[in-house]
Amino acid sequence: MRKRADELKEKVRTQLGTCEDIVGTMNLVDAIQHLGIEHLFKQEIDNTLRDIRTSEFTSSSLHEVALWFRLLREHGLWVSPDVFGKFDGDDARLSSVIADHDTRGLLSLYNAAHLLVHGEPELEEAISIARHHLKSMTRDCDLNPVLANQVNRALNIALPRTCKRLETSLFISEYEQEEGYSEILLELAKLDFNIVQNVHLMELKSISEWWRDLYTYVGLNYARDRAVEGYLWSCLVFYEKDLSFTRTFVAKMILLVTLMDDTFDSHATIQECRQLNSAIQRWDESAVTLLPEYLKKFYRELLRNFKVLQDQVTDNDKYRVTYTRKEFQKLSTYYLQEAEWSHQRHKPSFGDQITLTAMSSVIPLLCVSGTVGMGYVTKETFEWVASRTTAIVASAKIGRFMNDIAAMKRGKNKGDVASSVECYMNEHKVTMEVAIDKIDSLVEDEWRTLNQAHFEDHKLFPVVEQVVNLTASMASFYDERKDAYTFPTLLQDTIESLFVNPVPI
Repeated sequence: MRKRADELKEKVRTQLGTCEDIVGTMNLVDAIQHLGIEHLFKQEIDNTLRDIRTSEFTSSSLHEVALWFRLLREHGLWVSPDVFGKFDGDDARLSSVIADHDTRGLLSLYNAAHLLVHGEPELEEAISIARHHLKSMTRDCDLNPVLANQVNRALNIALPRTCKRLETSLFISEYEQEEGYSEILLELAKLDFNIVQNVHLMELKSISEWWRDLYTYVGLNYARDRAVEGYLWSCLVFYEKDLSFTRTFVAKMILLVTLMDDTFDSHATIQECRQLNSAIQRWDESAVTLLPEYLKKFYRELLRNFKVLQDQVTDNDKYRVTYTRKEFQKLSTYYLQEAEWSHQRHKPSFGDQITLTAMSSVIPLLCVSGTVGMGYVTKETFEWVASRTTAIVASAKIGRFMNDIAAMKRGKNKGDVASSVECYMNEHKVTMEVAIDKIDSLVEDEWRTLNQAHFEDHKLFPVVEQVVNLTASMASFYDERKDAYTFPTLLQDTIESLFVNPVPI
């Protein structure tokens, strides 16, 4: 399979290098991305899109203009929404003129417009208009089944916000029904999916064995047993074959945090929470004497695992593990503050609540730990990740908001502080439905902030992309008001499609 895949990769490289038609090139790049093989051609795609950005491009096709806009913005190349001006109606607004276009054009516009930043009302309008007409088309049953599936997925989660690996698992079976599909691309996508899946299975076996031994030894039976789900989360963000160490490292962080989180939230007394945090801040074997007996094994294993992980990276990258440890210590402090609020029956303001709980959402820790093993990330770029930039705060808020909305349905653990939904309801004296609508709008605002990060500094693009992928992964666990990490049976189909079922070849 690997030998055949290598042969096909060379053919695709030739296609990318010899395609002179801009529209044909864009369709090729889009298919490569959608089929999940972008990681095989990162440099070629980057060069191709830079050439497209500097070339003259004119088209009267809404689909082609929207595709051009989306591909460039996705890769950190700024283009103005003015390109959609040609589709304005007589009132100089995107209007019924758009509705006259085909479904593919509307879908492309809808997906592209979700890369908007603050202060782009024309793209907000484009999303609203396209959503209205796409919903109407799906109700009228006028679409072929494949296109209908793509429209319904986009109406749920727009393409730029999807988990790439999950979208690939669905699109591979649809691609051969696309007009002008490439047999070479399709075969390569199927082979690569299965090759990467095999790598993931080997890692999952290793993670499961590590977790089984750890979970049994520490004896914290109240904590969630989530080896597969923790690895899945990491895999959704870092699915590429060459990110094996990063993927494993992040999965272990997620699982270690789960043990700590469930101790603070659902089991420890307030005094035990304070003792655990004190020991974690000291980060020394001697601090084990501060702890109640049932937490001593966990603490020793926490220190030992970080030492093992640090020994596995090069000397030049050990500072990244040190930063990860510091983020872990900060997370413990945030968990303690939440426990103190709960113990004191404190009802924080909405602003205070989200300031604290966005940081306790684990996103900042995962952003930092996600750079471990990424050799192409410079120290300057790493410092951007570790400095709590607006993009990372935006990602953390999105994760917290989605988690809190899901929590309103499943009920809270005894140690959980009042959620953002509850705080908003209390502060503004509104119903849960009104509060959730408001928080949904705040999620959209944070996505605009995150989109803006694409254009801050192109050297930062690899880690910005990582933050976007991490944010997109939240939907797999918290979309549709669910909490699939707590109730993992909701993930059964996802786990089977990614780890159990290979793509038929």
